[in-house]
Amino acid sequence: MTLSNSLDLLFEKTRSENRAALIGYLPAGFPTKEECIAGIQAMVNGGVDAVEIGFPYSDPVMDGPVIQAAADLALSNGTNASDVFDIVEATSKMGVPAIVMTYWNPIERYGVDKFAEELVRRGGAGVITPDLTIEESQPWENATQSSGAHRIYVVAPSTTENRLPLVTQQCSGFIYAASLMGVTGTRTAVSGNAKELVARIRQVSSTPVAVGLGVSNRDQAHEVASYADGVIVGSAFIRQLQESSSIHEGLEKVEALARSLSEGVRR
Repeated sequence: MTLSNSLDLLFEKTRSENRAALIGYLPAGFPTKEECIAGIQAMVNGGVDAVEIGFPYSDPVMDGPVIQAAADLALSNGTNASDVFDIVEATSKMGVPAIVMTYWNPIERYGVDKFAEELVRRGGAGVITPDLTIEESQPWENATQSSGAHRIYVVAPSTTENRLPLVTQQCSGFIYAASLMGVTGTRTAVSGNAKELVARIRQVSSTPVAVGLGVSNRDQAHEVASYADGVIVGSAFIRQLQESSSIHEGLEKVEALARSLSEGVRR
């Protein structure tokens, strides 16, 4: 298989198993580069189907306090593009699709074509760009088409009926449905807007839809998996590492959470 279509194969597999894919998130370089790779391995051991690797950025408009604190630590460790790609490569070698979540500025600074080419060369499947609009996407569209990387945009409950088909037709791999207006973080309940947004997307696109923002436990994962193709969990994994007294304890908690969430999407 070519690595760039590993996402397509994943959603074929989960559809055949009549379940949603579980997608875990960790910022590159958090808590350290080596511990980040260990954290991703713990997620995969626990049943995560694909991994989003965050490119730490100094002005993360979509990220809540948990992810911001993790990204700040990664930046203070000196995490750079080369580290991000090293972690992408390590993740893809674990046998799961590796996706980079990054704001546009780091791609532009690295070089648009170069970024897409290096991602695929390292085994990456695609890139989520939360702050890139389709109107400003032509250079990125060209780069991803020539490299074979998936382009994943974010749609939110506020996305208008006119705009929704325009954005979703530019997505490949999956469409990232933000369950609510606001920043990332764990919540006691997943926003009711998520189900409605997924239904709206389904009317205009057959591309798989993954829901992010707010999922933190098995019951929430089960709820979202009942109507979405993918369930994205980030802050809940990061908190296991932030709140543990040692990296060993944190990795055990990450694996346990992944196992619980995995049961939720399979239930």
